[in-house]
Amino acid sequence: MNADAPTEVLFIGGRAGVGKSTVAAEASHLLASAKVQHALIEGDNLDQAYPEPWRGGVDLAEQNLAAMWKNYRDAGYRRLIYTNTVSILQIKPLIAALGGTVRSVGVLLTASDEATRSRLALREIGSAFEEHVQRSAAAARKLAAEAEPAIHRVDTDGRTVNQIAREIVGLTGWSRAQDRSV
Repeated sequence: MNADAPTEVLFIGGRAGVGKSTVAAEASHLLASAKVQHALIEGDNLDQAYPEPWRGGVDLAEQNLAAMWKNYRDAGYRRLIYTNTVSILQIKPLIAALGGTVRSVGVLLTASDEATRSRLALREIGSAFEEHVQRSAAAARKLAAEAEPAIHRVDTDGRTVNQIAREIVGLTGWSRAQDRSV
């Protein structure tokens, strides 16, 4: 693989309960089935600490992404699926963290309040359920208001994970790529 090849990134953002992780896993499966070399990084885990590093001005997520991506690049990867609630609002600093030439596609997954509440109820079994629902709704408003027009909006209501993943993989053009080496 050409070491000077640009990094290609699919940024997947959206409120809690919209299906970012599930859709990213399905997109990864589709790409693997097509023998398209890629990596998947869950950005929500890159700075998961208390107190939150970003509240103190520490860009720990970007620092960890830069370190991880360097290792992937050194191993020959150049395509990345990156999920994080607000990734589509942070594309410029995330691209800077990746370094080099980067081509990106941003996707904002959307869902109704009812759908996300139902999805969150399946995974949030502790005492913070209502807090998660409220934060999800606030994130949805922020993302809808602040996402650039170039960001692709993909509604997840009433659709299968496979349908959504196929749509967003199609936006990248990766499954038609000439370089399918693993």
